Amino acid sequence: MENELRRSEVECKRESEKIDFSDEEQNEKGKTSFDCDICGKSFSQKAKLVIQERTHTGEKPCHCNICGKIFSQKSNLVTHRRIHTGEKPYHCDICSKSFSQNDNLTMHRRVHTGEKPYHCDICDKFFSRKASLLIHKRIHTGEKPYHCDTCGEKPYHCDICDKSFAQSDNLTKQKFSIYL
Repeated sequence: MENELRRSEVECKRESEKIDFSDEEQNEKGKTSFDCDICGKSFSQKAKLVIQERTHTGEKPCHCNICGKIFSQKSNLVTHRRIHTGEKPYHCDICSKSFSQNDNLTMHRRVHTGEKPYHCDICDKFFSRKASLLIHKRIHTGEKPYHCDTCGEKPYHCDICDKSFAQSDNLTKQKFSIYL
């Protein structure tokens, strides 16, 4: 399996090397930005512009040899490969729990530190996750974006935030993820 993963990385690298910059493009002295002709975004490096252009063209030159999934950037392939290898290189220094992505470790650390960087500007509540804040804000807006596809009703109501669910397990998940 490890050889297959290395081949996958090599194929991605080979594909990425097809991005051929002229000497003039690579060494444009004094050029501070590279602009996307499609959306107008500016980048300080030509390689970053190429990545942006791939969002418009749909080009995905990096391939996973194990499952066939394709990616526009090598870094996304490397992260994806951890699904197959089980590699979890990011470790919590407090409880030693391991994660495959650094962002997940960052969110996990907040369990230990109590950090809640996301703030509701309406009621001054704080949240450890951005998604929790966005869900919470629906209390103030009255937005209820979910409904039962079968009957259109949501019979399971949260007594804390008044949000409703079509399935009882979603109510349970809500209570555990938001309030505990």
